[in-house]
Amino acid sequence: MIDLSHSAAASPLVQTVPSDPGTSWVSDSVAIDSPPDSETDPAPESQWPPASTRTGVCGAVSPRVVALPEGGFRMYYTQILPRTGFPQGANDYGNATSRILSATSPDGVSWIPEPGVRLSAREGGAGEFRVVSSEVVPRADGSGGLRMYYECCCGPQSKQNSIRSAVSDDGLHWTVEPEARLEFEGRNLTSPRILFLDDGRCRLYCSERGTGIISAVSRDGGWAFSPEPGIRIAPDQRFDRFTAFAPEILRLKAGGYRMYYAGYGDPKRADILTAVSDDGLDWQKAPRPVLLPGASAWDAAKCSEMCVIWNAGEPTAPRQFRMLYEACDGTAENQRGVWRIASAISVL
Repeated sequence: MIDLSHSAAASPLVQTVPSDPGTSWVSDSVAIDSPPDSETDPAPESQWPPASTRTGVCGAVSPRVVALPEGGFRMYYTQILPRTGFPQGANDYGNATSRILSATSPDGVSWIPEPGVRLSAREGGAGEFRVVSSEVVPRADGSGGLRMYYECCCGPQSKQNSIRSAVSDDGLHWTVEPEARLEFEGRNLTSPRILFLDDGRCRLYCSERGTGIISAVSRDGGWAFSPEPGIRIAPDQRFDRFTAFAPEILRLKAGGYRMYYAGYGDPKRADILTAVSDDGLDWQKAPRPVLLPGASAWDAAKCSEMCVIWNAGEPTAPRQFRMLYEACDGTAENQRGVWRIASAISVL
């Protein structure tokens, strides 16, 4: 989460949590449901009965949350839809289309989708394919407003893509900026995350397909990023040996950092994992997941890309941390199925 109730500036304060959320989480509800199969061109503000027919044609994934200065929260998320000529939609993700939408909540529990599209695939430079994983932060170049970093996919996941950006004064209307913020020839990058450093630089974490979680650093306010040597999280253990991706990085008030990230230990199963670091570069993984699939119907197969939110005004309140994450119910072939944004609470 980016906490604009603490600071509207590009400061480490926007990512600082009052205490460590820890390693134990329990799934408790669905926050944003996917459109039913029949809704191939849904209005962004639409909501549907839970019993509507869903087989994974449409999906809701990649939650990222901003705590608003006036109170409450705004979630940016990705809605996956069928692309013309490819009716399987999210069940054939590489050939699907997507767009970035938003929802608001007074308490982080109940979410109301907002009218309007925050960023369409075509506006974001992806043509008819996908814009995904929007990270919204204060602009670090001193010009005010917000900057969104997002994954721009002009084809299947096997194709080269890029991390691009857009800017906004109000968080609702976005103007895409030219060129890519990070791009490597022949490589596929996903799930950008920004961490503001004490010395004024900002670090971009992202996932490289086949490599793991990497990082790059900017000295010019988050415009140009230079890769940092090494791999932050390599896919080398039981629960992430196929893929490690989608980090959520929290600065701990007591010092150091906690990362939550998604891992595939098997092509048909995803868990939410965690690691800690003193400097944001060298990370020590916990041996077991913090959230496993199977506890609820909506996450029977996969628990994946996540965002942690907290109530800054009540640092001692029980269950102060909530995790929004993408969940798959595994009801389609090969343990695919309906992707929804679910919610979990920390057990302190």
